[in-house]
Amino acid sequence: MATDREETVNHKRIHIDRKPYGSPDPTTGAALYALGQVSPVKKLFREVEGDHEDELISSDGKEIHLKMDEHFYSELEFKIVVNGRQKDITTEDELSYDQVVHLAFDPPPTGPDLIFTITYRNGPPENPEGTMVEGQIVEIREGMIFNVTPTNRS
Repeated sequence: MATDREETVNHKRIHIDRKPYGSPDPTTGAALYALGQVSPVKKLFREVEGDHEDELISSDGKEIHLKMDEHFYSELEFKIVVNGRQKDITTEDELSYDQVVHLAFDPPPTGPDLIFTITYRNGPPENPEGTMVEGQIVEIREGMIFNVTPTNRS
């Protein structure tokens, strides 16, 4: 026969990306990602007090013990290469033509007939390689490579 304590599920109020949620305690990383509707390509972190790095929460079934009003946040962090240089960016899962140009050049060259040719490779299955034109947005992934070349309009 189960005791009252065994029948009671311990719930804690937590915050994921500044929104309050009720979660069973203990829980799992997978359950936290699902609860906060955190995309599988994002990373979820537990805020840690003091002068310490926040804790990365894996999206697996590892047991996690919660504290009341604990805060978690997600971010999308990618390491990409632009014109041969690694760039660590935090963004949604896409980049615009203008964002790629600004990652390549700081500040970008200007001129009346200047345009930028952007090619990319190592993209996600939906767009593994291609070119970008002004105004376009492309879905990105870890390790994607962009080459940006200023050219004169012809």
